[in-house]
Amino acid sequence: MTGQVVGKVALVTDAASGIGRAIAELLAQEGASVIATDFDEVGGPEVVAGIAKQGLKGILLPQDVTSEPRWADVASESDQRFGRLDVLVSNAGIGLEVPTVDMSLADWRRQIAVNLDGVFLSAKYSLPLMRRNGGGSIIMMSSTAGLYGVSAMAGCCATKGGVRLFAKAIALECASVGIGVNSVHPGIVETPIHEEINGGSIGSKRLAQRVVPLGRAGQA
Repeated sequence: MTGQVVGKVALVTDAASGIGRAIAELLAQEGASVIATDFDEVGGPEVVAGIAKQGLKGILLPQDVTSEPRWADVASESDQRFGRLDVLVSNAGIGLEVPTVDMSLADWRRQIAVNLDGVFLSAKYSLPLMRRNGGGSIIMMSSTAGLYGVSAMAGCCATKGGVRLFAKAIALECASVGIGVNSVHPGIVETPIHEEINGGSIGSKRLAQRVVPLGRAGQA
């Protein structure tokens, strides 16, 4: 990737921790100006402060990815601050481990709101900026749970599978204007989301020992 993002502007959602944080930091190190968005009032400022300490460029915009008015504001502020947008990493996502018959409709809808609505809105409000600049790259974070079924995680599988096909459809819409669209499918990675999925009872390391052939979790 060295050199490919120098002078580019990249927006990364859910950038306060885990994979999103690693992506934001790496993009900054490789020369991009990073717009990190998150509603984490502790982790978000830490990421941007760390980027600034290295003499790199990054700003934090507080954001709930399920809010369309906030997406409009984020797109507008990004445009005002940088005048362009070259890269979108739509990374925000959640997963709940609960059997389908025990899952509340509210929890089902919450996963749809973050994992699908948030990704849809990220594309809807980022694409006009990229089209104006004649190209760009969109990366939508799916999951291996979007490739095959996982017991007691039907909501996560349904939404992450939706992200995969949404990316394929948007890729066809955007190919003629020079915007690449891809989905990425991480497996078990050492991030806070696995502690949240399992209520803290099974961390990513123990889960990896149980289901990953090599017995170890990935690193963000």
